[in-house]
Amino acid sequence: MRRRVRTLLSAALAIGAVGPAAAQYSDGKVKIGVMSDMSGVYSDITGKGSTVAAQMAVDDCLQAECKGMKIEIVSADHQNKPDVGLAIARSWIDQEGVDAMTDLANASLQLALPTLLKEKNRIGLFPSGTARLTGDACMPSHIVNWMWDTYVQVAGVTNALTKPGTKWYLVTADYAFGAQMEADAKVLAAAKGGSVIGSSRHPFPATDLSSQMLAAQGSGADFVALANAGGDTINGIKAAREFGISQSRQQLAAFFMTVMDVRSVGLDAAQGMLLTEGFYWDQDERARRFSQRFKGLHGAMPSTNQAGVYSVVRHYLKAVAAAGTDEAGAVMAKMHEVPVDDDVMRNGRLRPDGRMVHDFYLFRVKKPADSKGEWDYYDTVATIPGDEAFRPLSQSTCPAIRK
Repeated sequence: MRRRVRTLLSAALAIGAVGPAAAQYSDGKVKIGVMSDMSGVYSDITGKGSTVAAQMAVDDCLQAECKGMKIEIVSADHQNKPDVGLAIARSWIDQEGVDAMTDLANASLQLALPTLLKEKNRIGLFPSGTARLTGDACMPSHIVNWMWDTYVQVAGVTNALTKPGTKWYLVTADYAFGAQMEADAKVLAAAKGGSVIGSSRHPFPATDLSSQMLAAQGSGADFVALANAGGDTINGIKAAREFGISQSRQQLAAFFMTVMDVRSVGLDAAQGMLLTEGFYWDQDERARRFSQRFKGLHGAMPSTNQAGVYSVVRHYLKAVAAAGTDEAGAVMAKMHEVPVDDDVMRNGRLRPDGRMVHDFYLFRVKKPADSKGEWDYYDTVATIPGDEAFRPLSQSTCPAIRK
């Protein structure tokens, strides 16, 4: 691992000799593709808001490190279909000269893209995704995983709530994203002396989770956890309320829940739920500043994913400017060297496996009476240091690290 770090630093130092006047950008510009769910179940937390966030990162960099550079954003809808996403990616690279891609919020697509990115020598800027992106499917020469992954989302909730003898029942989205969260939950619960006693899987996307919630209610579990996201999580919360799960001795938790989800179902239905996020619009002054700008452009506060798009694109562009080129290897070397610091993220560090490590937060959804205004949804329960929140590098299954 130390050899890998030295290699990255040596490459970065060598490239650092390239000044702005000698900058070499393919096609004379840097081109970034935002591939997202523009109309489906994840559109509120990704979608057009992710394109807005990427453009904000471009605008901010053009006023600072990227002065004089030509930067272009393009966007497309992957429709939550890996084959559609791969076709778009190939077209972007072969016909439009896209240098890097971001958002990419679909686990099946995420696992399909790294091989193409390596083949074409492009960079994938994943603001979020399956933990496999920095595990067995890692490709740290061409991809980074920035804001969150399935492991940290599960670990924050599971570790906080599990005691010896605690029983969990999971309602799981039946595709790679949900399967990974379920697998991690079983390991983490067992490590704390608890257990996952059952699960019900549902199609993606789901319109009715009544049967799954009835099974959860009858399981005898202490906690019912939603191992899904977006509209599926919203439907799960609504079904849980309909069957009185959140008003019984059972407690409802969500492995992936956002401010958009809380807004959709309302504080009355979501109050008391525990969740983890890597970003919240009201966490400090810099986050509020970014979020109010975003809201002015998009009409809503940013999701963690949208905030992650801003941060990872901003960092990528800093690295391009520092490298003086958009060639993937040179840029990736600089991404490991340049400090992680912007209005969304600071004091982070990019590990050799491509995982950006940073503080994570455990939140509790407020009661309606405690909310002081629009978007005031969370109380902070705990700050989880990055080295404790994310899967330790010592447990990595990334082939590049293990070598």
